[in-house]
Amino acid sequence: MKERLYLIDSEHILSCRKQCKILVVHRSSLYYKPQGEKRDNLEIMRIMDEHYLKHPTEGVIRMQDLLLSLCMVVNHKRVRRLLRLMGLMAIYPKRNLSRLGLIKYIRPYLLKGLKIERSNQVWAIDITYIPMKNGFLYLTAIIDLYSRFIVGWGISNTLDAEASLSVMKQAIKEHGKPEIINSDQGSQFTCEDWIECMSKESIIVSMDGKGRAIDNIFIERFWRSLKYDYVYIHPANDGLELYQGLKEYISYYNYELHHQGIERRIPAELYKPAA
Repeated sequence: MKERLYLIDSEHILSCRKQCKILVVHRSSLYYKPQGEKRDNLEIMRIMDEHYLKHPTEGVIRMQDLLLSLCMVVNHKRVRRLLRLMGLMAIYPKRNLSRLGLIKYIRPYLLKGLKIERSNQVWAIDITYIPMKNGFLYLTAIIDLYSRFIVGWGISNTLDAEASLSVMKQAIKEHGKPEIINSDQGSQFTCEDWIECMSKESIIVSMDGKGRAIDNIFIERFWRSLKYDYVYIHPANDGLELYQGLKEYISYYNYELHHQGIERRIPAELYKPAA
């Protein structure tokens, strides 16, 4: 539907009414502008996001209790809706409830016991919610597990697979391709477009086990550093300001910050000579 809406041209010789009829698009959708979240919902989302970084196993009820302790009375349905909007889900053992049609795209976790000894051997990709003063966006990032170098990133206003594919393609263009790409089992990665694209590039796909908090731990650590060192301290006013701020922080993370996990070295020092 979105793709067809983009095809409609107000300056075309055909009227918008006729274009909508040909493309089987409801004309009212041309003028519909979705309403952003209310300010109090944005504040609730920011609080829950910060809490989730420390306690990723806590679900709707505990989030509701957290808000109540802060004198914020919030219905559990509202908490659940906002968590889903943020793309957050509590980590706990659960039955396999994968939607039919997606399970065939799930791939096994391949990193257990794997010795990672060079750049571009394994990349990890993930998406996180980024709060702003008057809204929020989603950040997709790709990290090289050997060097902890962020090889690609991008912001978007949806959780669609297209955003993840765009970031991946740009990272390959700039840095070459990895042997393995690891992700979670989110809908962005358990879909035909993602699997087909990785197959064409001859990249092996690995996915975290369902409910496993530590399978993608390196990019989770990056999210924690990013949010506590930049996002929560300097909430952006709009997307442009957020983009510029993320660009500066990721440059600092790649080229200046010493990482304890790689013997207090800088990611660029490990990545560039080996890539």
